[in-house]
Amino acid sequence: MKEFIIAHNDSNQRVDKFVKKYLRNAPLSFIYKTFRKKDIKVNGKWVKENYILNENDILRIYVPDNKIEEFLSDSFENVNYNFEIIYEDQNFLIINKDRGILIHGDNNEKKYTLSNEVLSYLIDKNEYSPRNDNFIPSPIHRLDRNTSGLIIFAKNLMAFKEGSELFKKKVQIEKHYLALVFGNIKDEGEINAPLLKNSKTNTVKVDFISGKESLTEFKKIDGNDMYSLINVNLITGRTHQIRVHLSYIHYPIVGDEKYGNFVLNKDFYKEYKYSKQFLHAYSLTFKDITGELSYLSNKTFYAPLKNDEKNILNKLNFKYEKI
Repeated sequence: MKEFIIAHNDSNQRVDKFVKKYLRNAPLSFIYKTFRKKDIKVNGKWVKENYILNENDILRIYVPDNKIEEFLSDSFENVNYNFEIIYEDQNFLIINKDRGILIHGDNNEKKYTLSNEVLSYLIDKNEYSPRNDNFIPSPIHRLDRNTSGLIIFAKNLMAFKEGSELFKKKVQIEKHYLALVFGNIKDEGEINAPLLKNSKTNTVKVDFISGKESLTEFKKIDGNDMYSLINVNLITGRTHQIRVHLSYIHYPIVGDEKYGNFVLNKDFYKEYKYSKQFLHAYSLTFKDITGELSYLSNKTFYAPLKNDEKNILNKLNFKYEKI
């Protein structure tokens, strides 16, 4: 039997989610059979799987110790980590992500991901234990594999829930990106074009009938007849939004292999030996926030460009230091 006193950070979630995280290697059939057998109790009473845990609840899981040990076998394998930390406190870890690394695993790569690097880092700091901790540190927003820049990981459940809600509402968070695009774009403007995602192909297109409202603002920082460096303000947060919107108005991002101009990308590589996608999550601002994350109010975090991108902009004689 295992007993827990529910802490603040573990409250306000379904009890089955808590049990699944704790018995992480147990089959779902075993977990829900345990509920049916009334072997999971809160405050001495049997509960169903949809019970919402409260702070200071006493949860007991009536599973033999040898079974618990079996389901707790540590299957996580540490990986090397070498990410740039922009900010860290007891709740969040903000990283300047490299291009080309997945945040979560996919069918082709499950081990070498940014999430696993973060877990390995926190294990080494004794801030996370795969065996004992129920919450797995996780990112609170998305960033494409080939986009570099700011990504935020929550270290505890409170930070994950509160941070995710901020990104969901999109009112108290402001995100800016740097993008190098083909063409001499106008000084500033907005792109208001609804987007529709095809989950089977993981592609997005502009669709004024079935698409979701999507709004992107941009302002030119520097440019010439062939290229423009722009500051992009992401108002909504749709999948591939910046890439699709800029391609839609015929200013595709340099190096974008999915929505870009393949001929121009090839010419750019011949000239500059650069084949990456030039899109960088440059800054993130927390506005007036209430509650437990209020200490982040009016703070802005910046992720410096990687050396490859700095070299490209220097060759183009584009100013980019003060944006």
